[in-house]
Amino acid sequence: MRTNLLKPAATALMLAAPGLALADEEAEQMMQDALPLMYHTCTSVIEEADGNEEYILDVVGKMTALSLYNRQVDIEAHATSDEEKAALRETFVAALKEGCTGDEDALLGGVVDNAVRSTLGL
Repeated sequence: MRTNLLKPAATALMLAAPGLALADEEAEQMMQDALPLMYHTCTSVIEEADGNEEYILDVVGKMTALSLYNRQVDIEAHATSDEEKAALRETFVAALKEGCTGDEDALLGGVVDNAVRSTLGL
């Protein structure tokens, strides 16, 4: 299934999650980086990537960082050990897959935000 390509993208994403204390400049740059990608659907990101998993990782990572920042989430408050972070990644990947399954035209930003919310129990 095409949504399985999202798994490698999500694997590294929780490790790259931002903390709460981002400067205004960093937050502005994060928005500038993510907003041009918000048109992506579950299908379009895979099609546009054309086999380049780095592209998918970049898109999902930027959307996730923005979601975490908007929700003012410090990932260290949810997971500090490697085992806890691995468990969060697995839960996040499952939530991404579930969000795209059956609705491949769903906007990826919404799927990512829902996956962040459900993974962290927000």
